[in-house]
This record gives sequence, structure tokens and C-alpha cells, in this order.
Amino acid sequence: MNDVLYPIFYLCAAGLYIMALKWMNSPTTARRGVFAGEIGMVLAVVGTMLRYEVIEYHWIILAMVIGAAIGAPLALMMPMTAVPQRTAIAQAFGALAAALIGTAEFFEHPPHGFVLVALTIEMLLGYLTFTASLIAFAKLQELMPGRPLVYKGQNFVNLLVFSTAIGLGSTFYFSPGFPWAFPAFAVTAMVFGALLIIPIGGADMPTVIALLNSYAGLSASAMGFALNNKLLIVAGALDGSSGFILAIIMCRAMNRSFTNVLFGGFGAIVSSGVGKAEQRPVRSASPEEVASILDTARSVIVVPGYGLAVAQAQHKLRELYDILTRRGIDVRFAIHPVAGRMPGHMNVLLAEADIPYDKMVEMDEINSEFAMCDVALVIGANDVVNPAAKNDPTSPIAGMPILEVDRARTVMIIKRGMAAGFAGIDNELYYMDKTLMLFGDAKSFTASIVKELGVTA
Repeated sequence: MNDVLYPIFYLCAAGLYIMALKWMNSPTTARRGVFAGEIGMVLAVVGTMLRYEVIEYHWIILAMVIGAAIGAPLALMMPMTAVPQRTAIAQAFGALAAALIGTAEFFEHPPHGFVLVALTIEMLLGYLTFTASLIAFAKLQELMPGRPLVYKGQNFVNLLVFSTAIGLGSTFYFSPGFPWAFPAFAVTAMVFGALLIIPIGGADMPTVIALLNSYAGLSASAMGFALNNKLLIVAGALDGSSGFILAIIMCRAMNRSFTNVLFGGFGAIVSSGVGKAEQRPVRSASPEEVASILDTARSVIVVPGYGLAVAQAQHKLRELYDILTRRGIDVRFAIHPVAGRMPGHMNVLLAEADIPYDKMVEMDEINSEFAMCDVALVIGANDVVNPAAKNDPTSPIAGMPILEVDRARTVMIIKRGMAAGFAGIDNELYYMDKTLMLFGDAKSFTASIVKELGVTA
């Protein structure tokens, strides 16, 4: 009976995974996509437990209880600003689990031929993704420097370590039986994973997370071949391909290539830019002045950034949106693909405050609207609105597509100070005659604007 049921569970789970990816392409159907993925995972777990290989359940149930006890608080208590770190650490544990399952299969049921090749690839990807994700987590959590750590001959060292891992893995096929080969293979793969991420700066972390997600998916797919599990093959292939495509999209959004992301030094801090920024004159405004300008505007485009997430200002921003729309002012939100620290960060943040999905407009659609906009209100964004990307061919962000807020009639920027963004460079937008700097915490300053608009209602 179980042999009939579990393929049905697997088939339904695979269908739900495909629909989940389709629905998550749009903010309006993203919740449905998440639920579909969750249901698909439940069906996959139940189907796996019905397989004939599973003869005892007590260790499985114990592991599920422990995992749920750790994972549920992490999910419920995790602030939005820490979601990228949580994603990285979750990928690390998932990759390690895949690698350990492959290791157990390697020793318990020594494979041969194609199965051995698939299992070796699975373990290589699993172990390197584990340490690579840990380094990404440490950089995002600022447990280690976020700038690229580079040294002479780094690419050669990386290639040598990777080649060594491949060579050790080849011994499983051509010369099995060496007791030292497997631990050396596992350690070398983990060292390569760490070396892969160390030279990558914080500005490229969104792309790195997407790419590591692709590696984890490919590892799961290879495990499916090794274990003759069709659902793992399908789910892993979906995860791997979607992560790879997302990484390509992110690279295009940042005008970076895979070579630059994996081996370049983009994201390093330019020490001279911040010091000069503090000495140049800028125009500032009070909440009262900002409220007066907004009250006379006909159209406002809000540009959210990581500073908005740090200040947790999304709910106050929703109050500002409500007040302005009640006065007949057209308010929209411009979303840059790499705003924040992971893909979709700003969409999720605004959705948390129940801001309508149709008011969130992607960069390619909104850029032509800035020239007809009365006010562009930038909250906590920096590099994604820096005109240097299109005006300065020598800039580290040259060629990166940006939100063209400098074309708006009036630009207002809520920011704590004049510090540089991830790229570590000065932002000429701050010094334009049309720009007003609104210094302060994003949440408190937005609340002050809401209060002043309430007074003038």
C-alpha cells in the first residue's frame, strides 16, 4: 500500500513546488506561493516516511521536534533586518545535512559507477556550500569584516584547492580503499567554500546568497540520483536553476558578472569619500518644512532602502501613505532589485505594513516617472540612487542600474548622517540644489512628518 501512496505524495509535492515558484514571481500571489511550498514540503516528508526503507520513526520524530524547537523561535523572533543572515545560516545547515546524508550513504552502501559520481558531486557541493554560507552569515552579521579580503595569487590558490578536492574525489572511483582520502576530500571542500566567499564584499552578498542557494539545490538534486529519489531530483533541480537565474538577474541589476562577483574586490571601502562628504555643504529641512512640501505635491515616489529596515519605519511610512492618499496625492514606491540585503527585501518589508502591492513599482517601470514626479522621498537608500553609476565611468558602481531620483523636481533624503553606503563612495545626489537632507532616524523623522501633516489637516 505504501508503495502506491508515496509516489502520489511525491507527484503532488513536485507540482506544488513548481506552482510555488510561479506564484512567488508576483507580490500579489507570493503568499499563495509560500503556502504551496510549505504544503509541498509536508507531503514530501510524509511520502518519504512511507518508503519501505524507513522502518523506525522514533529518531526521525525526535529530530523533527528538536529542529522545530530551534527553528520556530528563530522564524518568529527574527527581525526583518536579519532575514539575510537567517537565510545564509539556514542554507549552511541545509547543505551540511545534505553532505552528511551523502557521507552516511557513502560508507553504509558503497556506491559504484554513475551513482558514485553523483554522490561525490553531492558531497562536494554540500560541504563547500556549508562553509561558504557560514562566511556569508559572518559578513552579514558583521562578525568578520564585510569588505573583500584579497591577496596576491588568490585565484591560483582557490583553483589549487578546488583541483585538490576534485582529485581526492576521483580516488573514490579509480582507487577506492584509501582511508585518508575521504576526510581529506571533505576538509578540502570546506576550505574551498570559505576561500570562495572571503574575497567577496558586502555589496555583493545578495548575489552570493542566491548563488549559494543554487549550489544547495544542485547538491540535493545530485543526492536524488544517488538515492534514486525522484522528488529530490525535481526539487533540487528547481532550487538550483531558480537560484542560478536569480543570481544572474542580481548581477545584471548591479552590472556585475559572475567572474567579478566570485573573484573581484567589489564592495571595498573607499576611505576618502566619507571624510570629504562631511565637509561639503548640504541643504537640510525640518519635519515642518517637509510636511509643507508634501502637502502641496501631486505625486510622490518613495524609495525605501536598508536604512528603513534598520529603523523599522515601515509602519510609520504606511501612516504617511494613508495621510497623503486621503489628500488625493499619488504615492508609489520604487523598488530596486538589490535594495536591502537580499532579493525582495523591500517588497516583504512594505507588505508587512500592508502597503498595497500595486503601489510597489519595479525599477524599469518607475524610472521614466521620476521626471514628472513632484517629490522623491528616499528613506535609507544610498548606492541604488547614486548618480555616479551613470555619470562617472571610474566609479566602483559605474554602469549599475539605479533609481533615477535625481530627475524628480524635489528630492528629500531621510538619513542619519553623511556616511557612505556599501560601495563606500560619496553620493553627489546629496549636494544637488534640489535635494533636502532630512537628518535623523527614519522611524522618528517619518513619525514627525506624519504629526505635522496631522496638524495641518
